[in-house]
Amino acid sequence: MIITKQDRRLIYEQLFKEGVLVAPKDFNRPSHPDLTTVPNLQVIKAMQSLTSKGYVKTQFSWQWYYYTLTDEGLAYLREWLHLPAEIVPITHTKPARPAGRPAGYGAGREGGAYRPRGDREGYRRREGGDDKEGASAEYRPRFGGVGRGAAAPSS
Repeated sequence: MIITKQDRRLIYEQLFKEGVLVAPKDFNRPSHPDLTTVPNLQVIKAMQSLTSKGYVKTQFSWQWYYYTLTDEGLAYLREWLHLPAEIVPITHTKPARPAGRPAGYGAGREGGAYRPRGDREGYRRREGGDDKEGASAEYRPRFGGVGRGAAAPSS
């Protein structure tokens, strides 16, 4: 399929910027959802070409194509788009982590392990231990419902 250089540049720029690209399996769709000026069929065929060269991995699920840029594809697109090595796709950047642990995490607890301190703590550890609540010693539970193999209650 013949794809104009302008459209190919738009496709490759979008792929390089994000590191991934999705396309619905709709060959008659007039434009791609992200690239409004490029027909969807051209995006699928351009990605098919990159897949055959090993620059992109393709995953198909629920009538959508998912394209992921490989390391070889990253080098190829960097050369094709004339970009410096400092520029990398969003998916290849590591998210910024906060410095250190958040305040209060493991502070004041034995061993630093997290133990939830909710409204059940008083219930589980009562002072004294003699004032247990519960059923009396004479209580004998019995099943009174009708079920398989049980006799119907007489009334």
